[in-house]
Amino acid sequence: MQMSLASHHEVVVVHSSDLHLGTDSSFGSSRCIDTLSVLHQVLGAATAARADLLVLAGDTFDNNRQPPELLDRAARTLGEFNSPIVILPGNHDPLTPDSVYRRPELAAVPNVCVLGLTVEEAVVFPGLDLEVWGKAHVDYSDMSPLSKPPPRSRRWRLAAAHGHYVEKPDEPGRLLGSWLIRRQDLVATGADYVALGHWNLAARVGDGQINAYYSGSPGYAGTVNVVRLGSERSVEVTLAPLGAV
Repeated sequence: MQMSLASHHEVVVVHSSDLHLGTDSSFGSSRCIDTLSVLHQVLGAATAARADLLVLAGDTFDNNRQPPELLDRAARTLGEFNSPIVILPGNHDPLTPDSVYRRPELAAVPNVCVLGLTVEEAVVFPGLDLEVWGKAHVDYSDMSPLSKPPPRSRRWRLAAAHGHYVEKPDEPGRLLGSWLIRRQDLVATGADYVALGHWNLAARVGDGQINAYYSGSPGYAGTVNVVRLGSERSVEVTLAPLGAV
């Protein structure tokens, strides 16, 4: 899939994850609608950063059991953002048959691309000379978030993944959790930036060979990641507070 935008020298990408809209604790009450406040804050920070693109790296919704009222309001809020939004389904909101992303309220937001649904694994923005690649969670089972990356097709490549980064090699006989991301997986993407989700706090991971960052959950971290892709192929990553103006 290709989405056209006007070309310019610097590309600004805002990365967030784990918004967990519509948490179980507020499900079935008017407070459920109020959980969209964090979405407004993330979009506000992206607007303040003059983002060309917003990437939400998993668990945008806390679960797939969301009422139509929340999904309708979320769709309208996302649709009012002036730039494209790429959403990667995570382990809380996977692309199961009953996924929120298959529901009519969210199925046709024109500026939103859902990896694994709107496109197979990659979306291209020709005006930015940029591609975003990522593997959606399609169920609640184990998966390899960064397996088998395709060849780069554009000047800039962003990879998106939702899972747990592990630094040390596996210990023989040790039972490990699901959705693991390892150092070699990051490097194999060949990406200029890897947008990670699943951790509550913002952090850089890996050994510095590649720009791989967790944004953290905005409700915990209080920030989003602002990624500036410069004309000399420079990559600058900073944290911007929610509600920045």
